[in-house]
Amino acid sequence: DEVVRKSIYTTNPIEGVHRQIRKITKNKGAFPSEQPLMKLMYLVIQNISKKWTMPIHNWGIALSQLYVKFGERILKEKNSF
Repeated sequence: DEVVRKSIYTTNPIEGVHRQIRKITKNKGAFPSEQPLMKLMYLVIQNISKKWTMPIHNWGIALSQLYVKFGERILKEKNSF
């Protein structure tokens, strides 16, 4: 459905995360290994997630439509949080 598609397939939040990661990593130069980069990305994502307070537009409608299509799978994932 169009509501589900708009809720799931938006690129603005993804591009925002990439922009924030690039903003931090571009000033650091080279990393000695992959581990420091992964730690820095983890910290950046933790910092970004504190700022994500905006709810997904029409998420209730999208979730109900996903429940109709996937039923028990939605309930299992929701209860695992």
